[in-house]
Amino acid sequence: MSTTTTVDRAFRAALYDDSDAALDTGASLLAADPAADAELARRGEQFVAGAWQRGWQPADVVRIVRRELDAPHVRIVSALILQEAGQRTPPGPRWAAQLRDLDAEPPGAPDRFSHATAVLELYRLLLRLPVLEPLEALRQDAAPQQPETRMLTRIRALLAKAEATGYPEEAEALSAKAQELMARHSIDEALLAARTHAGDAPGACRIGVEPPYETAKAVLLDAVATANRCRAVWHEALAFSTVIGFEPDLEAVELLYTSLLVQATAAMAKAEAAERKGGRKRTKTFRQSFLAAYAHRIGDRLRAAAEGQVAESEGDLLPVLAARDVAVADRMERMFPDTVTTRLRGAGDAVGWEQGAAAADRAQVAGRPRLA
Repeated sequence: MSTTTTVDRAFRAALYDDSDAALDTGASLLAADPAADAELARRGEQFVAGAWQRGWQPADVVRIVRRELDAPHVRIVSALILQEAGQRTPPGPRWAAQLRDLDAEPPGAPDRFSHATAVLELYRLLLRLPVLEPLEALRQDAAPQQPETRMLTRIRALLAKAEATGYPEEAEALSAKAQELMARHSIDEALLAARTHAGDAPGACRIGVEPPYETAKAVLLDAVATANRCRAVWHEALAFSTVIGFEPDLEAVELLYTSLLVQATAAMAKAEAAERKGGRKRTKTFRQSFLAAYAHRIGDRLRAAAEGQVAESEGDLLPVLAARDVAVADRMERMFPDTVTTRLRGAGDAVGWEQGAAAADRAQVAGRPRLA
């Protein structure tokens, strides 16, 4: 029997039938024919390439595999993605960065049957991925990736220190400085693009919004995106939000959301510990309320800080930013013509809301002085 025939028989048995019996049949066929391994991997690369054609990116695929399956499946799909990526140039810097973040450890399994079972489970998932709005066109002539600027490297370092420090005052100072640098970086990029008549256009990226408390996390991401002149659309079923904006602003949203989420989670854990010490048991509602209040208060303060930075900038900035806002809104409308508003539920704990708002106040993101 040829290896192609073995793989085809296994696929016919397992990929289009959700039953465990069908999965066992397909895995048994593959486990009994080691010569079929290369063909099985080649078909996996085809499934991965098919995901790219449907608008998915490496981080998106790994995220949903991690959510729906287990660690062995993540290792298998990471290896397939890297193997497929070796056949062409990444379509853009963000894509290339996602490839670098993949776990290059080769997949392993206790036996051939278990490995074949995991592969078929993975292929079932890849085969049924829905079509997403494309973010970057697949092309062979992509421009080489530009190195990260010194400004972004400095911002990353400041936020990392803010997350790691055990002293709230130090975290506040570091976060405020990072905000300051982000705002100036974005404004400088906007003015430079306008003055050089660069063909700059809004892009988009996807940011994971994982359970638990994903609704509150989506609100936080939306607040950060809005303050940075971006738009965010939450895909609840797929555990991510698509953020639309100009590249410097997208970078700021990714960095700031990740850092604020870490800081909010740490503040929530500290608040819970204090409540338990006082003899009061806190619940999921407390945590949801805490994060929701944190997100709303941070959003207000970020917007105020952004408006203050613009007010202190050069007079020709407002028309530039207005044009960018129109471009972002237009791209969002073209990508997502049928969005709906989601109501935040489960945030009825008054103590959690008060403490979340207080934690957001301590983040001290307002009052960025203009950089010299």
